[in-house]
Amino acid sequence: PVNVGLGAEIAATVMAHCFYDLEAPVERVGGYNVPYPPARAEDDYLPDLDRVLDAVDRVCAS
Repeated sequence: PVNVGLGAEIAATVMAHCFYDLEAPVERVGGYNVPYPPARAEDDYLPDLDRVLDAVDRVCAS
């Protein structure tokens, strides 16, 4: 998850300790902000390549 997950804590730590050294803000990509779905819907929940590349484009544009 984007919120209250391991990735969110890592992103917050990087921002807290390296803020002035970063060229762009940290962009978090994760599952949608909904409860974790059953296994049959997991592929729709998890981030795919398009969502990751969209985040990369947003960071590179800033």
